[in-house]
Amino acid sequence: MFDFIYFTLAFLVAISILIAIHEFGHFWVAKKLGVKVLRFSIGFGRPIWRTVRGEDRTEYVISALPLGGYVQMLDEKEGTVKDEEKHRAFNRQHIWKRFAIVAAGPAFNFLFAVAAFWLMFVIGANALKPVIGDVTENSLAAKAGFQSEHEIVAINDKPTPVWEVAMHQLLPAVVDRDSINVTLRSPSGSDSEHKLALDEIRGELDPDNLFELLGFEPWRPRVEPLVGQILEGSPAEQAGLQREDRILEIDGRKITQFTDMSEYVRQRSGEPLEFRISRGDESRTLTITPRIVEQDGTEIGQIGIGPLERGEIPEEMIVYYDHSIFEAIPKSVAQTGSMTVLTLKMLGKLFTGEVSIKNLSGPINIAKHAGLSASAGLNRFLNFLAIVSISLGILNLLPIPILDGGHLMFYVVEMIKGSPVSAETEMTGRMIGVFLLVMLMGLAFYNDIMRLVGN
Repeated sequence: MFDFIYFTLAFLVAISILIAIHEFGHFWVAKKLGVKVLRFSIGFGRPIWRTVRGEDRTEYVISALPLGGYVQMLDEKEGTVKDEEKHRAFNRQHIWKRFAIVAAGPAFNFLFAVAAFWLMFVIGANALKPVIGDVTENSLAAKAGFQSEHEIVAINDKPTPVWEVAMHQLLPAVVDRDSINVTLRSPSGSDSEHKLALDEIRGELDPDNLFELLGFEPWRPRVEPLVGQILEGSPAEQAGLQREDRILEIDGRKITQFTDMSEYVRQRSGEPLEFRISRGDESRTLTITPRIVEQDGTEIGQIGIGPLERGEIPEEMIVYYDHSIFEAIPKSVAQTGSMTVLTLKMLGKLFTGEVSIKNLSGPINIAKHAGLSASAGLNRFLNFLAIVSISLGILNLLPIPILDGGHLMFYVVEMIKGSPVSAETEMTGRMIGVFLLVMLMGLAFYNDIMRLVGN
């Protein structure tokens, strides 16, 4: 219950910030270009707070449903305008002014992303070195010569001091299916070059399973295979597993870490497994059948236990990663640019079927990630805000009527033909836009619900 409340609050804070930034873009440019703004609203529905300010008596409103917002400007299409104010009506403005006002919302989303990344880089945070954990046999990583406990020090000659930087290099290459050169450093300190053949990836891409796709895991602290939490009604409880039991073997396979157990169980949903455990001075055997759970569209096995203790991360595995005020400026611009390009590529590959549509997320999943990032600290939350802000900017620029991109599309047509599109065309476009958005949101909600069911 606490997690639900925390995630909801984090989501409301995040979405309110991003909506306010977007709508402020429209508001600020409209005011600068001489257009009268009647209302600035965060949210829809019943107002829960309002005030009137300024010479134009602009109404500022916060409404009950914080899933959007709008800036209402003086416009002859929406009501009668006094003769002395017609020059300030939106519809009377030159096409370039109208274009600038509409484009300002998404533009401010991208500017906010730059600012958020900049602050994130300046604040800095402790981060893990990109050290490789387990490597899957016959995987892309294994064929490239990756080995456990080797550190990724560079990708295509670009240094990778922490996992976040390494991921930022890996993900675009995976999406493009481009082979990359990886420099690895052994525990003894010697460097070696390896070619990771990402062009051999086949089928749909699922960035959520990036490491599974590549065939290796990031290094994790060692966690003893001792049973901690046991979920009520789980296969583990029904089989008689108890807290502080040590898992020695499963089906004769030796278990040395908790992750060995979870990975073995994950791949064998619905199969009876023979667990040999030690309890005190005794050794006994239990048969446990992992329940079948759907996670991100894939069936996995779970027995419903957690580790007794979390492994500690040694100091030598942690790096404090930050940048100076001036170093952070070009890096934040570059980060925003590369994330924008990556998001556009992912969007394009959704339509071609190269990326799974399961990657679409709705408010439920966004709320979950908002809560997780907020609980991880300001640095993580800023990163989350920047990425979602970029996504909102791109979404609003799609040429779908009722979105900013749809309005801009109509303005381009107006520039070409020399006159505005007809009211009938605009109304038809709006209906199509509503239909497309409902379909898109329906799919996103479906994915969210399937993730909840799967987890």
